[in-house]
Amino acid sequence: MKWKKLSADETLKTLNSSINGLSSSEAQKRLSEHGKNELVEEKKAGPLRIFLEQFKEILILILIIAAIAAYYVGDTIDAVVILVVVVINAVVGFIQEYRAEKAMEKLKGLISTEAVVLRDSQEQTVPAGELTMGDIVLLEEGDNVPADLRIIESYDLLIDESAMTGESLPVEKHAQTILSDDHGTENMAFMETDVASGRGKGVVVEIGMDTEIGKIAEMIQEEEEQTPLQQKIGTLGKTLGLLAVIVCSVVFVLEYLQGVPLVDTFMTAVSLAVAAVPEGLPAILTLTLALGMQRMAKSNAIVRKLLAVETLGSCNVICTDKTGTLTLNQMTVRDARVKDQKMVYTIAALCNNATQSEGKLLGDPTDASLLVYADENGYNRKELEEKNPRLLEIPLDSTRKRMTTVNQIGHDRYVLIKGAPEVLLQKCSQISGDDEVCSLKVEDTENTMKDLQEMTGNALRVLGFAYRKLGPEEDLEDKESLEKDLIFAGLVGMMDPPREEAKQAIAQAKKAGIRVVMITGDHKDTAVAIAREIEITDDEEIVALTGSDLDQLSDQEFENMVDDVLVYARVFPEQKVRIVETLKKKGNVASMTGDGVNDAPALKKAAIGVAMGSGTDVAKESADMLLQDDNFATIVQAVREGRTIFDNIRRFVRFQLSTNIGAILTITSASIIGLPVPFNPIQVLWINIIMDGPPAQSLGVEPPEKGVMERPPLKEEIIPRKNLIKIVSAGVVMTVGTLALYMYMLSTGTELNRAMTMAFTVFVMYQIFNVFNCRSDGGFSNKVLLIAVGSSLLLQIAVIYLPFLQGIFRTTALGIFDWVVILLIAATIFVSDWVVNKALK
Repeated sequence: MKWKKLSADETLKTLNSSINGLSSSEAQKRLSEHGKNELVEEKKAGPLRIFLEQFKEILILILIIAAIAAYYVGDTIDAVVILVVVVINAVVGFIQEYRAEKAMEKLKGLISTEAVVLRDSQEQTVPAGELTMGDIVLLEEGDNVPADLRIIESYDLLIDESAMTGESLPVEKHAQTILSDDHGTENMAFMETDVASGRGKGVVVEIGMDTEIGKIAEMIQEEEEQTPLQQKIGTLGKTLGLLAVIVCSVVFVLEYLQGVPLVDTFMTAVSLAVAAVPEGLPAILTLTLALGMQRMAKSNAIVRKLLAVETLGSCNVICTDKTGTLTLNQMTVRDARVKDQKMVYTIAALCNNATQSEGKLLGDPTDASLLVYADENGYNRKELEEKNPRLLEIPLDSTRKRMTTVNQIGHDRYVLIKGAPEVLLQKCSQISGDDEVCSLKVEDTENTMKDLQEMTGNALRVLGFAYRKLGPEEDLEDKESLEKDLIFAGLVGMMDPPREEAKQAIAQAKKAGIRVVMITGDHKDTAVAIAREIEITDDEEIVALTGSDLDQLSDQEFENMVDDVLVYARVFPEQKVRIVETLKKKGNVASMTGDGVNDAPALKKAAIGVAMGSGTDVAKESADMLLQDDNFATIVQAVREGRTIFDNIRRFVRFQLSTNIGAILTITSASIIGLPVPFNPIQVLWINIIMDGPPAQSLGVEPPEKGVMERPPLKEEIIPRKNLIKIVSAGVVMTVGTLALYMYMLSTGTELNRAMTMAFTVFVMYQIFNVFNCRSDGGFSNKVLLIAVGSSLLLQIAVIYLPFLQGIFRTTALGIFDWVVILLIAATIFVSDWVVNKALK
């Protein structure tokens, strides 16, 4: 029911209540009927269950099987390493999921604990949870509103709704009926908001989960969708798992049919299973994302959820707030049409209640901007007031639309006024000229109104300035007579100006194929003017919708035009959810900014929810990322980091899969043509450890590609067609080179142990060289990669030459000529990659 459309009497009648409240017995009866006034949290899995559910992923299950298999073949170290990776991955997943539940806790923590009500016609303090429909609640300054109320009495009642809506100014509340269908709620008070000043009475119209904040609580408890990376990793895990099962089964059958002993056949199949699964993938993924988070934190972007870092890389729409994010959140004088500069500066300084302390501006934003304007032109308020003390003030109000002071300037008293230009002009009889004061003519008024239209057309907030010198006999008590026969001095226009870095960041976002959409509670003209100034689009026409426009569009109509809308003005936080869902329907990966409690559902629905550092705790807990500086440029910087991370994920996936495919093809091909398997199970596990370790991890910290922000967002899979061709071709080259050398050694009568050492070493060198094929185009700036390659080479040399390790790996020492042959064959991986790159261009 639209309570705001009912009068106070109709509301009380509908609720079967009265101005004196309910009786205690009736309150108890309703409490049992409607339930308690509290937010109900959905039953969630406990910490143990959340932790155990991290092991459901197919890739994790395969890793556990691989660990058991490694332990069975006697490689306890590898089994332990794999299990450590699995546990780390589970712990990270658990922390993220468990932290996500905290948003609801923060929301519950905001709710009032007590309320003052009228029951049995007497004031009583009751627990807020025991409020029920029809209760009369008394509100005083400092109170927290305990339920959704229809205001029935108001005495200068102002309610701070910033935690709910993000709007910084308190809202004036009254008891009048609101008949319009817009979002006006001046006769409603909502649970969790605070009484800023005044007092009033309200009747409880909604409790618990039916309140506005209750609806938000319901929405933020909905299960979050998987991120693009989670979906891609899940698909990859299932594919690799299926591949591992098929290949292991084929090899097992082939070797069994060739008469190989059953134990040896099983050991080969197990080692192949380990080779087929990139067990280092979760660890490297976690490491890469964590390092990306650290880098972003230095740029004032705090990422709360690891996988969100990557999602930024595929983001193609950034929905951003205007005030404080695209703009400085500081009103500034942008234009002045002044007739008498000296008097305008004097009025701006003296007819002003803002103050400046330790570099901070305190007071009304408009007054603060005029204070700076005057000060920058040599008119400091503090200094002027010492010489020209204020004798009287008539404050600004919504009816008068002007502020007046009387100041002693020299030996005379002056009336100084600033306010709505159209109001001031009616009170002016003269106008300041270049050197003299003249009578105000019709053309003067017309020219001033033309200036006013031009300035407001540029979305400026415009104030007029006027003054007059009082006669010695005029009485300051007669306030009405003070504001007559004024001298008009000029117009000054103010606006919250855009951040310079926001304009640069938007240009960068457009280059990167990202559409920037402004969403604001501000006026449409102001929003469009800012959008034009920061060049959100190169088109002259900017498609803009207001919240009321949005309400009148059907879902299909909005879906048809959502990709063209660049500005949403007078939008309420709940409408952000609709914008996010519609963008998602059209296949967009959208980020959304917000700071109020009401923004929490939209932040959770968006692919990337971005909360402001100055926002509410509920918004922060619901978001994926926090902007400590509330700056749009930080979002674009985060997108750059996200793209780099996704590129690096692709690099190590390409590197690992080419290793895995090479090992699978080598072992499978040897089995098919009846050769002894060129690697024993321990060697296969070593290849996996050494390749999943330093080289693969070093690819996770590669620098960004040169044109990373000059390409459209990637919507491809984690292994695109181009990379798949490179992976398969690299695997084939490794297989052909390794088997060719192996077969040649066997054909010359070389003992099996030496031939296997040659095959094993050439395969490892293939991996070491292939790392350089997978790196970025940033040259050799990644020192970690060079150290990793050097470490891997030294470890391989140790395996071949140290007697202790020779016994474990069944290797034998190689000569210089052997190394020359190995290096020449392994270098073919560079040639093949060059050929494939040429062919794919």
